[in-house]
Parts: sequence; structure tokens; C-alpha cells
Amino acid sequence: MSTDQLTARLRAFDYPIWRARMEATGGCAHPVRLRGSSTVTAQDGRVLTQRTGEVWAPCGNRRETVCPACSDRYAANAFHLIRAGLAGGEKGIPSTVTDRPRLFVTLTAPSFGPVHSRRLSTRGRVIPCPCGRHHRDHDPDLGTPLDPDAYDYTGSVLWQAHAGKLWHRFTIALRRTLANALSWTTREFTARARLSYAKVAEYQRRGLVHFHAAIRLDGPDGPSDPPPSGATHELLRDAVTAAARGVTVDVDSPDGPPLTLRWGTQVDVRRINAQAAAGVTDETGEITDQRLAGYIAKYATKGTGKTDDHPDRPIRSLAHLDHLRLHPHHRRIIETAWHLGGLDTYAALNLRKWAHMLGFRGHFLTKSRRYSTTFRAIRQDQRTWRLAEHLERLGHPPDEPVIVVNDWHLVGIGHHTQTDRELATAHAERIREQRTTRRDRP
Repeated sequence: MSTDQLTARLRAFDYPIWRARMEATGGCAHPVRLRGSSTVTAQDGRVLTQRTGEVWAPCGNRRETVCPACSDRYAANAFHLIRAGLAGGEKGIPSTVTDRPRLFVTLTAPSFGPVHSRRLSTRGRVIPCPCGRHHRDHDPDLGTPLDPDAYDYTGSVLWQAHAGKLWHRFTIALRRTLANALSWTTREFTARARLSYAKVAEYQRRGLVHFHAAIRLDGPDGPSDPPPSGATHELLRDAVTAAARGVTVDVDSPDGPPLTLRWGTQVDVRRINAQAAAGVTDETGEITDQRLAGYIAKYATKGTGKTDDHPDRPIRSLAHLDHLRLHPHHRRIIETAWHLGGLDTYAALNLRKWAHMLGFRGHFLTKSRRYSTTFRAIRQDQRTWRLAEHLERLGHPPDEPVIVVNDWHLVGIGHHTQTDRELATAHAERIREQRTTRRDRP
């Protein structure tokens, strides 16, 4: 955006109207433009307020690369959803959940071939990579194959496409393992205990996801019900490790014997303490529930996590890749997913639709039913709060019901010009900086 373009936009006759609509969305990069009317009426028929014309609504995209403003909002909601299940005391979750067996678990992808790495010695010195180089921390080659021709791209894409199914089987195996450890049948476990979790997917540099999960063991009614006797952190930790080691998914290979997909050898299981610090203890100290929730929620807004110009939306053909700045490794993954997506064997996977996500077809943030509240409930609370605030300004008692009639239709999505989009993005960034400054202020 040039200075002349900015000056012309600020002097435009419609700029004040545009700015008010943009600020109402929090600086959304792709606002949903609606036209119509909204009427709020009291029970006695009095019209309290009426609005007609055009309004803008946030796009709601969770990806930071697509819309920073809506990504921030999504991350904030994810933070409260996850923290409520960790610490309780909000969103209808009792604070007694801190007394339950709780673990922070990380499950990774297996190896599909040697990759460039950067390891440090005990003295903090960089250990040479097998290629002989001392990679910088942000070297784009980190995580990419030492020998691309020998790397199992087909296996990596099929693993990625079945990662969600592998997690589902892990949770089933975990319940069965816990039942065996408690000398119960699987049916008895369902009647006497409940496994609750929230997990998020994060892309590694090699283009494969790993899962971070907060896992909690409750009684059969969920967070309000204490776990059964004999259920300890140690029992849950051993069950998680055993389930992660044993679960597999068998899939057809394009040209050869079936593939057996499993988790990687790096299974990280850490206890979430119920002490005053209420955190995860590791070699760097303790992480509070709040920091852990923020850590998990942060990855819920990421895409493939690459710094290059990776696609954020489905691609229509491989020719699309010619217009992107892709690392050869990531391009090869997308090409492999596209090729496999054209085979009848993998038609059910719909891999071409998910090629831009390097074959990953699952949700980035999922939770069990009784872990905590839901996104829908959080958004409904926000809408209720905004309506109550609006009624208070109108002088209407907040405890008296009203009738809201909305009649809106879509007229477009996004800003009309790139200048408007950049101004909106800058506004969202200012909001983020102000919030960070207030949070860090002593």
C-alpha cells in the first residue's frame, strides 16, 4: 500500500462509514457483508431499536494466515475452553478437576526417512547434521529429507490422512487398558469412569502433525464426579504409554504389501500437578494451567505452520503450485497427496481436497463431550452479553425478555480493495499489541 493510496482512502467520502463497519468486526480481513434489518421489541410490543442497511460480520476463520483478527478471537475462545477443563472454576466446570489424574500428552509421527536436524550438545553447541552442516535455528532445510528420493512420501501422506483415525483408536485402546488395569471389563469402565480430553494438532517442520492433548480421568458423570478409587496419575500414565505403543491402523499400499501405521517412538507424557502452581513440571520449571491452555490454544490457529507461501485453501490443480513459494519437500508432499487422491483405492480419503493441508484431514482442535464447555456455548454467552449491554444503553431492564427479529441476506465477502484489507489488518494488529501491553503491564 503506497502513501498516495493511503491518503486517497483516508480522504474518501465513505471512509468514516467503512471504518465504523471495519472496527465493528475487530479488523476482520474478510468480512461478511450483509444487508437487511434487525428489530428488537419488548414483550408489550414497543420497538426498542431498529437497524436497517448494511452491516458486516467477522468471517470467523481460525487460521492466522487467513484472518489475524478472527484467529485471535478463536484462540481466545479456545483458551477458555481448554483452561476450564484444566483448572475449573468457570464455564460450569468445578475447581475440583485439579484433583483428578491429569496428563499432558504429546504423540508424534513416525520416521519416514532421515531428515536434516539441529541438535545441541550438553554445553549448548550445535551438533553437526548428518549432512555435515551446522544448521541455523530457522534454516528452511530443517526437517526435510537428507535424500528426497529415498524418503517415503507415500507412507507419510497415508499416515497423515489416517492420523485422526489413529487418535480415535488410541482413545479406545486407552479406555480398554485402563479397564484392564482396574480389573474391569470395558462395559464396567464406561459405567464407573470417563476419559475426558482436549487435543490440538501441530505441524512439525517435516510437514507432519503431532498431537498435544490434556487428558483427565473423571467419574462416569464427568467433571462433577470424582474418579473411581485406584485411578491415579501413575496408572493413567502407564495406560497412555501402553496404548500409544500398541495401537495401529492397517491400510492398503499403492504397490506392495499393506502398510501398518502407528505413532512415533517419541511419546511425551507429563503430569499436570494439583499443587498451588497447578502446572506441568519439566526440565525448564513449571507451566501453569493458564500457560498450558495458551500453549495448546495457540496451535489451534495455525495452518501447516510454514513460513513459505503455502496454500490456505484447497487447490484445483497442481498448476496452482507454480504460483507459490514452496519448499521442494512440501511441494513433493502435496504432489504425492494429489497423485494418491486420483487412485480408486483412496477415493474415500478425498486426498485432493486436503492436499493443501499436506494430507491431514482431521480437525485441529477436538475435545471429548464432557471435557468442558463448547465453542457454541461460549459464543452464545458472548452474544447474550452484547445484547444485555445494548439493552442497558437503551434503558431496558436486562432481566426482562425481548424479541429479536433479524432479516439479513448476503451481499458479499471481503473488502473491495487491497488497501482496505491492509488497513483492517493493521487495525487488528493494533488491538493485539494493546492487549499484549495491558497483559504484560505490572
